[in-house]
Amino acid sequence: MRPDRLLLRWNLRRTVLTLLVPALSLVGGIELWTTYRTAVDAANSAYDRSLLGAIKAMDANISTASGGVAVELPYTMLEFFELTASGQVYFRVSTEDGLTEVGSPDLPRPAVQLKTRVPHFYDAEYFGEKVRVGAYARYLERPVAVPAWEKQRVVIQVAETLGSRTQFVNQMISQAVRRDAVMLMAAAAVLAAVLHLTLRPLARLGDEVRARSPFDLRPIEAASVPVDVRPLVDAINIHMARNQHIVEARGRFIDDASHQLRTPLATLRTQLDYVLRENDPENIRRALDAISRQLDDATHRTNQMLSLARADAAEIAVDPVDLSALAQQIAREVVLPARDKRISLELDAPEQPLMVLGHAVLLREAALNLLHNAIRFAPEEGRVVVALRAIPGEVMFSVTDNGPGIPPDELPRLGERFFRARNTLLGGSGLGLAIARSVAGQCGGRLTVANVANVEDSTGCTATLHLLPADADRQAIDRMVSLSS
Repeated sequence: MRPDRLLLRWNLRRTVLTLLVPALSLVGGIELWTTYRTAVDAANSAYDRSLLGAIKAMDANISTASGGVAVELPYTMLEFFELTASGQVYFRVSTEDGLTEVGSPDLPRPAVQLKTRVPHFYDAEYFGEKVRVGAYARYLERPVAVPAWEKQRVVIQVAETLGSRTQFVNQMISQAVRRDAVMLMAAAAVLAAVLHLTLRPLARLGDEVRARSPFDLRPIEAASVPVDVRPLVDAINIHMARNQHIVEARGRFIDDASHQLRTPLATLRTQLDYVLRENDPENIRRALDAISRQLDDATHRTNQMLSLARADAAEIAVDPVDLSALAQQIAREVVLPARDKRISLELDAPEQPLMVLGHAVLLREAALNLLHNAIRFAPEEGRVVVALRAIPGEVMFSVTDNGPGIPPDELPRLGERFFRARNTLLGGSGLGLAIARSVAGQCGGRLTVANVANVEDSTGCTATLHLLPADADRQAIDRMVSLSS
């Protein structure tokens, strides 16, 4: 199994500890290596001073009065130095050319040219043991076995085994290991405690959500969770709001269906019972005509309810739609109903495309409902005008009739489900404007209805869909959506 898939099966606490503890261990290993190098440097610095002290003591006891190099060894100092080094001490004193020498003749020479009166320390191997060697060179006041005018240097080397140094370094490393192990365990414990405290609000939030009813889709309180988790909570709230919208739309559809279909079905049942009892063919024909009209009305209401449910159900994808072509299409579809009432149907639309943002099917449904309403309420030989107009940031599709208009106090309620103005004598479901308003909102627009006084008899009503142009920016879309909601 891939590591990332395995991590997804763990909880957050285990994942963080699994990833962080090895990282801390790696940091601890780097720190131990640094400690080791520091300890070695510290040991060399301290013990090299002892080597330099022994070299200086031997240098002070070098004599060439006898014609050769003689050294009066400070045995007490060497014995003390051996005790300090916890091992063997070796020395060698010789002229640089090696003509005369005292001590261990095979002590390893330095790999570099010594500078006068500058001590040099290096690691070497002597008799199979690792040793630390200090070397020092200076000019002799009286040369040995060379003419007096030539300069001659004497080289002093003192070496010690690494027992004390190794013990010192091991002690420092041992202390560092114990310290780092304690720090790592303490860090893991603190991290586990911090994770527990940090994740407690999430656990509490999970308990609260699990305790909710399946129908409780209230937003989650984002203030009760850490700031870093709030974007996730906000996204969940948006998703819950969408689900709430769908549930409410579904509930409204069920209520609408029960409200609108119960009475027509009961009426049909009564009419059918009457037909079954009636023997007069003329009465049967009239009853069947009534049943046909009732079925047409029920079908119309059902189609309107389905259109409204489809408009309310979910978010739709808006695309550029040619509103001018759409207006011409629906105007052709209502020619026959308008001709039956001898209504003058006018279309005021530009010949060139007028692009808006919307859903073509739903916009057609909304526009047709506005046009059917206008034809229904316009008087015989009346007038209906379909007009398109574009202004900066908005495109308007309006339908104007010269019907009785709307009582001013009822204008704010237009667009509510099943609402019909009190001055309406014609039948209808009261869903046409509700469909148009829902579609406009889904497309980021809005619906307005107003009485007008620009027709011949100074009465009438104008219903307008306010839509976004196809080139609208994101700010305009958000603004229109907020106005429509």
